[in-house]
Amino acid sequence: MLSILIPVYNYSIFSLVETLHKQVLECNIPFEIICLDDASQDFLIENQRINKFTNVSYSVLQKNIGRSAIRNLLAEKAVYDDLLFLDADTFPVHENFVLSYISQINNSEKVVYGGILYQNIKPPKNELLRWIYGIRREALKVSDRNKNTYLSFLSLNFLIKKSVFSKVRFNESIPNLRHEDTLFSFELKQKQIEVIHIENPVYHLGIEDSKTFLRKSEEAVLGLKNLVESDLIAQDYVKLSYYFQTIKKYGLKNIIAFTFRIFKPLFINQLLSKNPSLFLFDLYRLGYYCSLKTH
Repeated sequence: MLSILIPVYNYSIFSLVETLHKQVLECNIPFEIICLDDASQDFLIENQRINKFTNVSYSVLQKNIGRSAIRNLLAEKAVYDDLLFLDADTFPVHENFVLSYISQINNSEKVVYGGILYQNIKPPKNELLRWIYGIRREALKVSDRNKNTYLSFLSLNFLIKKSVFSKVRFNESIPNLRHEDTLFSFELKQKQIEVIHIENPVYHLGIEDSKTFLRKSEEAVLGLKNLVESDLIAQDYVKLSYYFQTIKKYGLKNIIAFTFRIFKPLFINQLLSKNPSLFLFDLYRLGYYCSLKTH
């Protein structure tokens, strides 16, 4: 009935799998939990311990294949038609987490997204930017997510039928630049596959330090630019690319790029401070987008 699929990379998954295993056993359904490690260097011995659980497997790839390919491979390995994808650095908020997803299983073509939360404990200063961004931009209530059902989807906690997944899959041809979710949700929209939002969140535990998050944000901007220029997503699908196209239309790209280069150190100092501004973070990403060469 249910295949729980967890891509792993340098993260301990024992507690997550132990909790999921306990919950799914209580549901008394046919199940499997497949954990596929993308050629990690860390936590290998610790993660091997999950193989002691019934219907659970953990295996390590010899070569890193990336976030999109490993999710596709997990789906191919799954025995059952209902697939529950979870990231390794998540943890169910509620004790009926698995049961809540099982109650959503039927024959309709849809994706069910449970949402995400961040713990209320304030992290160290060097992790504040990622934490604040997560709380304000990702940890949304169902009513807020339903305002844009596709763009508010994240791939770290969702249920999908194998037959539906085969129609979209994650695009393995794009660079590993952190916009897999955007492209996946856009293709769901193009194929008119409904995204259902429910309150069944996981905690996102893997908070990066602010410098790493800034670097990955720049990679994400480059990834978005590549997707738009390759016509894989519409330029108005994401606000950032829409604003960039508007700026370019009115001949302001070079001015903003020049201004960004001058003030970039000040932006970074503020974003790494104890009170990072998401407004400035948005301006930083837009300025960085304008500074990139266009085709």
